[in-house]
Amino acid sequence: MAQSTETDWVSRFADEVIAEAERRAPGKPVVCASGLSPSGPIHLGNLREVMTPHLVADEIRRRGYECVHILSWDDYDRYRKVPAGIDPSWSEHIGKPLTSVPAPPGSPYANWAEHFKAPMAEALREMGIEFHPISQTEMYTSGAYREQILHAMRHRREIDAVLDRYRTKEKAGAKKPAKQQQKPVDEAELAAAEGSGAAAEDDGSAGGAGYFPYKPYCSVCDRDLTTVTSYDDETTELAYTCACGHGETVLLTEHNRGKLVWKVDWPMRWAYEGVVFEPSGVDHSSPGSSYVVGGQIVREVFGGEQPIGPMYAFVGISGMAKMSSSKGGVPTPADALEIMEAPLLRWLYARRRPNQSFKIAFDQEIQRTYDEWDALERKITEGTAQPADVAAYGRATRTSKGELPSTPRPLPYRTLASVVDITTGHDEQTLRILSDLDPDNPVTSLEETRPRLDKAERWITTQVPADQRTRVRDEPDTERLAVLGDTERESLRLLLDGLDDHWSLDGLTTLVYGVPKIQAGLSPDAKPTPELKVAQRSFFALLYTLLVGRDTGPRLPTLLLAVGADRVRKLLAA
Repeated sequence: MAQSTETDWVSRFADEVIAEAERRAPGKPVVCASGLSPSGPIHLGNLREVMTPHLVADEIRRRGYECVHILSWDDYDRYRKVPAGIDPSWSEHIGKPLTSVPAPPGSPYANWAEHFKAPMAEALREMGIEFHPISQTEMYTSGAYREQILHAMRHRREIDAVLDRYRTKEKAGAKKPAKQQQKPVDEAELAAAEGSGAAAEDDGSAGGAGYFPYKPYCSVCDRDLTTVTSYDDETTELAYTCACGHGETVLLTEHNRGKLVWKVDWPMRWAYEGVVFEPSGVDHSSPGSSYVVGGQIVREVFGGEQPIGPMYAFVGISGMAKMSSSKGGVPTPADALEIMEAPLLRWLYARRRPNQSFKIAFDQEIQRTYDEWDALERKITEGTAQPADVAAYGRATRTSKGELPSTPRPLPYRTLASVVDITTGHDEQTLRILSDLDPDNPVTSLEETRPRLDKAERWITTQVPADQRTRVRDEPDTERLAVLGDTERESLRLLLDGLDDHWSLDGLTTLVYGVPKIQAGLSPDAKPTPELKVAQRSFFALLYTLLVGRDTGPRLPTLLLAVGADRVRKLLAA
């Protein structure tokens, strides 16, 4: 098969993964993996756990190899705490599997795990991410891992010895690993960095009867507040007691209500699924972490090999969205897809190496992000983009299955946002303004500008505070107009006189920047000087004051188009 000549990080990992897969299991499908715990909203930090292997798996498929991207839903993890906004009575479920906890009030889903899996799965589909879902609840309760569990229990002393190497270091006061350079923005992002599974679980060492890597869920209270008191390798009889007072003996050859502790569960799955590539959070680079310990356990106990596993850095948020912070967590992929198109969101992850942190904008920075995206598209069309940028753009806009949906006529996001801000989403007014942007090539239907138009409108209505919304005056500001200076009065006259001849986005841009130049005795295309820039800022502030009642606002050419020539004349007539 042909190797890619592209120089981006995805191609380099694909080269490495293909070579490793051919060494391990030639001719078999390449397995990439992700893991997500649906213990709460699955946010944009967690998305890196899925996007990283998706991009690599998709590159492998592009080259003609068969590749499967496993997404393990760690829905058999224990319910740990009641999040903000949920009735405190849910604390009675702490310790149960996530699939045994009732969904939040009002949810249409069967349980807690399904409630949080559903929006993430839908967001992944919208982003064109192809994956094979695996419910760990189904795997454990069906007995699919029975042989692996029995094997781990037979080799519990070897597992304990591996874990004890790190426990000994900690007890001896070993030097702590150097601080990570990337600092998590908050607790939610720190949780995301742990990667797949619930790494905060104990490692099975609790209890005085010896080490046991298996943790049963109590058959009476359904919680994992259990302690294994004995186990017989020959009969597979396992005895346990629970904090609720219940105790019983079960046969592990038949028992399906329990799971391996995380530091054993993860490497067991690597061997079971034959995983070749799986990323994890930056904290896994520390001694004793799940990834480091798992690498030894998978080799020494399960006879498998550790996946190639890049560490991924944190994903920050620029301008916390009120709609998400009120839920008690950082924004989710579903939140992001309400205000940005899927290819743009994919691009933010594709253009950065996994170990590079970056931020996703929910504030005014989203306009600059879209400007960058549109500028890249122009460079690609012109053939001037760098190879790595071309590769990232290609991975953002299409997968091995084909192109992702896109906006037929992608007008600047900031322009669309300004227009819907002023029209408050009135379709007829919006179309009128958009058709005036370029009279030689007018927009004839809003469908040409969707879905980008809808994303911009959603951003305006959910992310921009009410006091920052644009409200055009209904009546002229007679007090301000009455005290205009001669220079100000002349500038307004020049603007109004030029409206008809400059009624387009480009024309009005030339006009509003040109008025102060003409007043200074310069030609409209003169280069700006420091003095001219001061005059332009004063002129702009005057227009904003007379049109919207404050000294800043949307770009003036867009604002003028939105207000309409007749209304502009009414508000500016001195």
